Amino acid sequence: MDLSVSCTLTGPLVTLEPLSLDHVGDLCVAADEGELWRAWYTAVPHPESMAGEIARRLRLHAQGLVLPWATRLTSTGRIVGMTTFMNPNVDAPRVEIGSTWLARSAQGTGANREAKLLQLGYAFDDLHCIAVEFRTHWHNRISRKAIAALGAKQDGVLRSHSVGPDGALRDTVVFSNIQSEWPAVRVGLRHSLATGGFSAE
Repeated sequence: MDLSVSCTLTGPLVTLEPLSLDHVGDLCVAADEGELWRAWYTAVPHPESMAGEIARRLRLHAQGLVLPWATRLTSTGRIVGMTTFMNPNVDAPRVEIGSTWLARSAQGTGANREAKLLQLGYAFDDLHCIAVEFRTHWHNRISRKAIAALGAKQDGVLRSHSVGPDGALRDTVVFSNIQSEWPAVRVGLRHSLATGGFSAE
């Protein structure tokens, strides 16, 4: 699966547009809101390293290894975060949605829910994936709750899966949606967006 082709995904609440270095300033402001980069159990770039992180993702994108987006709110036009397709598997087409974060003010607004609806649709309907995976830190309970609220099922926990910047071992919780579940998941996500049932983000 080649992720080097960029695309824009648009919904009523958010637009996912191809990430570029033009987004550096706006993303610095978004990450600094609530100092998201201080959270020890997730990886939100520090404003000072934002340009380097975007450049890193763009290099990987050029190799077809990731597909990164900036998240823009339709209501205000503000860039409020990033999200990425990563770890593609060609033989059994699947992809992970990860490296996702949103500015504090955009959390719990439906922005994350709609972004995932757009990404899942692109993965299943356009890339013909058989599964879409989500991974998060065991201690990131907010993320775990939000992923489960998407209709994803927990596959398991990878114990001592990686080492964090501070040297602490990370247990990684793995969730997924599979292709056969996609129609029901899509209906559920659309319903929650229509009724405002997205407080679990």
